[in-house]
Amino acid sequence: MGTRTAEVMAAIRARVASRALASGDRLPSIRTFAAVMDVSPSTVVEAYDRLAAEGLIRARPGSGFYVSTIAPPLTLAETGPKLDRALDPFWVSRQSLDADPAVAKPGCGWLPADWMPNDALRRAVRRLARADDAVLADYGATRGPLALRRLLSRRFAGEGLEAGPDQILLTGSGTQAIDLICRFLVRPGDAVLVDDPSYFNFQALLRAHQATIVGVPYTPAGPDVERFVEAATVHRPRLYITNSALHNPTGATLSPQTAHRLLNAAAAHDMTIVEDDIFADFEPEPSPRLAALDGLSRVIRIGSFSKTLSASIRCGYIAARPDWIEALIDLQVATSFGGVSPVAAELVLAALSDGSYRKHLEALRRRLARARRDTAASLRMLGISPWLLPRGGFYLWCGLPDGRDAAAVARAALRENVLLAPGDVFSVSQTATGFMRFNVAQMSDARIFAVLERVLRASEREASAQAGGSLRAAR
Repeated sequence: MGTRTAEVMAAIRARVASRALASGDRLPSIRTFAAVMDVSPSTVVEAYDRLAAEGLIRARPGSGFYVSTIAPPLTLAETGPKLDRALDPFWVSRQSLDADPAVAKPGCGWLPADWMPNDALRRAVRRLARADDAVLADYGATRGPLALRRLLSRRFAGEGLEAGPDQILLTGSGTQAIDLICRFLVRPGDAVLVDDPSYFNFQALLRAHQATIVGVPYTPAGPDVERFVEAATVHRPRLYITNSALHNPTGATLSPQTAHRLLNAAAAHDMTIVEDDIFADFEPEPSPRLAALDGLSRVIRIGSFSKTLSASIRCGYIAARPDWIEALIDLQVATSFGGVSPVAAELVLAALSDGSYRKHLEALRRRLARARRDTAASLRMLGISPWLLPRGGFYLWCGLPDGRDAAAVARAALRENVLLAPGDVFSVSQTATGFMRFNVAQMSDARIFAVLERVLRASEREASAQAGGSLRAAR
């Protein structure tokens, strides 16, 4: 939409808002208003058509345009973050997705928009405009476009995972991939193992499927294998869901020894592993992958492109045994009718095939390495200690000073328009009270550290006052 068209629309809206044009009034003729606004008649036609599409005005053939007699529903603007919402696995998601642009988001799970390969995406959009009509208008094929599945198959082969295009199903997102797998393999009451801590939306999705969620303590080398085996023996889980590379929220990487022991335990207890590989492209060098070691026998690989390419273009994938892919296709047809959006798949294919994408990833890894180093140093000055320094990615899992309550800190920071991610939203056992996940790519706003320092000092004073009160009461 052109600037002049927007100006004409704004002028009409202002007249309606000020009651200069009331409900049912006829708008100025196209030629008359074109002269008033010093624009072409075609500009006024476009503006009037857009306002009619919005419902503010309506056209009467042969008579002109009139202010709508049916007032649109009153919409109250958001007044701010939802401070009273429970700090459950939905807390960070809802606050991040609905946040006002003025809110700083070091607790969110994505890169800033200007860190993404937007030039490549714009080239992909221009290419899409020349695509066949079927790409723009038809339902998607059930497996997704063959060209993108072939590209993914080649990428997998580069890391030692043999998965032909017939073993890959494109989905609407990485989250939808897990949802389909849960529909396929999990029944209400079935036990599912997750890391503790783990990505909070794993928990949210499993709750939606009425699964029994069992947490396994996580270490810098992966899950605690002894506790993993113990949980598998006691609970007989259907699934284990994890990130092998650059674990969310800790940033840890699975060790080869732990990977082999996990696969042995899964085989011994007839358990399927879902390996979410969404952070793979952030690694400087590939680490062990359960899917590659297992050959997609009892491991299912999922992923998407929302972290490195675009969260706006929803496209994910599942790589699994061919017979499981067939069953998952039926589930996707039943729940979505058809496969992934052809528009989304074409944009992803074009962007991944663009020669600049590899260079974008290399530059992104370097930029994130600097951000991790600088953010860790700044946090340490506040007494906030990283649990480990990850090999890649954008998360730092940190302990707050003196065991401060991360939930209280997050609520206080949100009052000052800084969104944080408190530890217990990631913890099934609710034992991460003193931890916080920070997104280093979202930490460039200096006020974040000022707010952190303020709320930490306030919580220290509150803790001291409570301790003093307890001491006086004891006396």
